[in-house]
Amino acid sequence: MAFPVITQPQTMGRRIKEIRLKKGLTQKEFADSLGIVQGFLSGIEREKKTPSDTLLIALCNLYEINPSWLASGEGEMYRSQHRAAQANIAGSRGIPILERIGSGFPLNIEEGDIRDHAALPGIAEGSYALVAYGDFMAPTIRDGDMVIFRPGGSPENGTVVLVTNRWGEPILRRYRIKNGDIVYSPDNATYSPFSPAPETRIIGTVTEVWRKVKL
Repeated sequence: MAFPVITQPQTMGRRIKEIRLKKGLTQKEFADSLGIVQGFLSGIEREKKTPSDTLLIALCNLYEINPSWLASGEGEMYRSQHRAAQANIAGSRGIPILERIGSGFPLNIEEGDIRDHAALPGIAEGSYALVAYGDFMAPTIRDGDMVIFRPGGSPENGTVVLVTNRWGEPILRRYRIKNGDIVYSPDNATYSPFSPAPETRIIGTVTEVWRKVKL
């Protein structure tokens, strides 16, 4: 996808700010969803920083923004009237169910990273899903549960996060702060918690868990 040539760079930051305000997000929340720091977003909105094409593409994909409008201010803000009407809920295809999470997520998502889509009610825009494996987070999250998460974020103490382990693989753990130190703990007491390494990365914060129950 080639991003259109920006014809009015002096208004780009204002349009990005307009998107954020329409979504009712703080700068921190909006920046976290895009995988950037708040200071950089602030600079973009004040037209002191220039967003990369990769960031603009991610923004358009995440919030269903019309790239032409973002680049020039012309046309509709959203990609279509239908999508604009659905801007506050998951689209007709639903949220992506991820097969794998690459190191470039969420800015760089390849076609093979998505296994399917799920249309679920009340899911926040910009969310993703994955299927949990194992019993590390049992009984809260069980093997086969569908986990809904938002990329980025600054988790609160006690929330469940998707975090990388020492091999760079995404795993589910509970974010804990003990005596000022961060610890990632399984809910299943059979397993041990671990402290983050320098390369540890929080991929996202879990917002919901969906479970298929046989009747």
